[in-house]
Amino acid sequence: MMRFCLIVSFAMAIFACGSGRNSASSAAMHNETPDTLLPVPATEEEWKQRLTSEEYRVLRQKGTERPFSSPFEQVWDSGTYVCKGCGNELFRSETKFNAGCGWPSFYETIDKSKVKEIVDYSHNMIRTEVVCGRCNGHLGHVFNDGYGQPTGLRYCINGVSLGFRKK
Repeated sequence: MMRFCLIVSFAMAIFACGSGRNSASSAAMHNETPDTLLPVPATEEEWKQRLTSEEYRVLRQKGTERPFSSPFEQVWDSGTYVCKGCGNELFRSETKFNAGCGWPSFYETIDKSKVKEIVDYSHNMIRTEVVCGRCNGHLGHVFNDGYGQPTGLRYCINGVSLGFRKK
């Protein structure tokens, strides 16, 4: 399984766009998200004003952050992970696990309505994309590979698309 994660990590790193990346310290400064839902912008210009260039690239343009670049990959504090674009609550910290694949991983969402799953045929692969159920921001992908116990699901999420509300 670890070999599969490393292969996926390598493949995603190859396809990840390098422009507009924030450093880990810069990304950490932008991880606070208000406790209430944010209004969903109507235009792309409004999204560009709200998000950093890297957040915009991932959430709105379906980009992928470099593996092992997210400060959230090794954060184990208690709390709730929310959509960086709109504040929608997505994952509880209790469902986070170390998949070793380079992205924060969770075995279930707070509620099935919080995310949408879309078949993704990009990069000559068939995967299941995960987007925010409220603002349609790209979060990452979910794999039904048996790795995330007890559900067998591994929500492999771009940390830049997340905010965190510490308990």
